[in-house]
Amino acid sequence: MKKTASIGLAILLLSTIVFSGCGKNEPQPVSSSNHEGNMEEMHHSGSGELPANLKEKSHPTFPIGSKATMNADHMPGMKGAEATIVGAYETTAYAVTYKPTTGGHPVENHKWVIHEEIKDSADQPYKPGDEVILQADHMPGMKGAAATVETAEPTTVYMVDYKSTTDGEMVRNHKWVTEQELAVD
Repeated sequence: MKKTASIGLAILLLSTIVFSGCGKNEPQPVSSSNHEGNMEEMHHSGSGELPANLKEKSHPTFPIGSKATMNADHMPGMKGAEATIVGAYETTAYAVTYKPTTGGHPVENHKWVIHEEIKDSADQPYKPGDEVILQADHMPGMKGAAATVETAEPTTVYMVDYKSTTDGEMVRNHKWVTEQELAVD
């Protein structure tokens, strides 16, 4: 009886060791819309520094200094927060998938990188499937990363200040929220 139990235990241990190594080298994508992975490393506040050639929107729906409620859910504490508009710009906003230059899992569908934050940006907007190099520095490993454009949306983007609904942190100069992600208070 002891010999049978010992053999059974040995088989169980060996199976655990063999199968525990399966799939460990498979990169798992990180989605920026579900807050997994390194979204907590996202630069919530920014310097307010703008990319070259970014065009201010004349007569934006949400003027500078006005308040709006955010529908955006790019990271914890954003959805439902009251935003103060700091800037409004006319551009194309892209959702992109990229592999961070710092290593780690690919980040899928990161919202938003704007046209002026793409290295050597073309005169015309990019289309889904286009390969680009990011100049945006919203998260560690983003600047200089190769990316694939997932969506392209001509829109007004806003830089906003807001107080996080999760931890009360004041976020300043957050880049970017699209016009469709804002609602009148």
